[in-house]
Amino acid sequence: MTATIAELTAEDLSKSAIANRYEFILLFDVKNGNPNGDPDAGNAPRMDPETGHGLVSDVCIKRKVRNFITLAKRKPDGSPEDGFDIYVKEKAILNDQHQLGYTALGLDATKKESKLKDGESPKEERVRRWMCQNFFDIRMFGAVMSTKVNAGQVRGPIQFAFARSVDRISSLEQSITRMAVTTEKESEAQSGGNRTMGRKEIVPYALYEMHGYISPFLAQQTGFDEEDLELFFTALTQMFDHDRSASRGEMSACRLIVFKHQTPLGNAPARKLFNLMKLQLNESVEVPRKFEDYTVTIDQAGLPTGIEIIERL
Repeated sequence: MTATIAELTAEDLSKSAIANRYEFILLFDVKNGNPNGDPDAGNAPRMDPETGHGLVSDVCIKRKVRNFITLAKRKPDGSPEDGFDIYVKEKAILNDQHQLGYTALGLDATKKESKLKDGESPKEERVRRWMCQNFFDIRMFGAVMSTKVNAGQVRGPIQFAFARSVDRISSLEQSITRMAVTTEKESEAQSGGNRTMGRKEIVPYALYEMHGYISPFLAQQTGFDEEDLELFFTALTQMFDHDRSASRGEMSACRLIVFKHQTPLGNAPARKLFNLMKLQLNESVEVPRKFEDYTVTIDQAGLPTGIEIIERL
């Protein structure tokens, strides 16, 4: 972002935005881990109870994208680069985030606005534009900022569906031990044994498919541009490499297939494009345990006119 954030207008946002519609398919897998626990089910892996297929929420993937941007776009002192701060982050107080915009623009969030001059935007609209330019995740995903410190509401150009496993998953509950206790009283009850028991659930292996959508019309409202788009695709391919934990096991991005339309409105229905990808378990494999146990093909002959396939991974 080269222009000063406070100087940008709605027209500036529109001019800088991407001009094409996109859809994409992200394939990722998990080995011996829990890709997305459900807090209402004892943190067990999310699952469709009717089919037994595993689920990963859009919020889970967005969190990993945000975390990657925090690492990729920071200055040597650890602060975010201009235009690449993150709005929804750990310990963030959203009203304080909104106040940053009012302060930067010299506006009072509590004072009722007087009559506007010709061509002047309401202060909430000006702050909303500032928030779009300053916070990368607002430019991507949008945000509801109509809280006590009102900064409006934004629909983001990028939307995800829940990821779903290709096959049924098996959730295995494992017993674990900790060679320590929390309190002295607990230690005395165990005669100094200092051993506590716990449980964790893992999925031995599962391959997940996630669909995503990128709208150039919503990008015009947030200023989401080509640089942002490139960074977003990079985040999808690398985010799991910077999000390791024992509970999540080994998670990896396996394929990223992008469908680029020649026009903003699009040249084919998203469903038709997603159906071009065929994913099949290899004949010699009974129980999949790695991505290479599957064969991924794309029906190039059925590709509609005006669609370009870009394989990022």
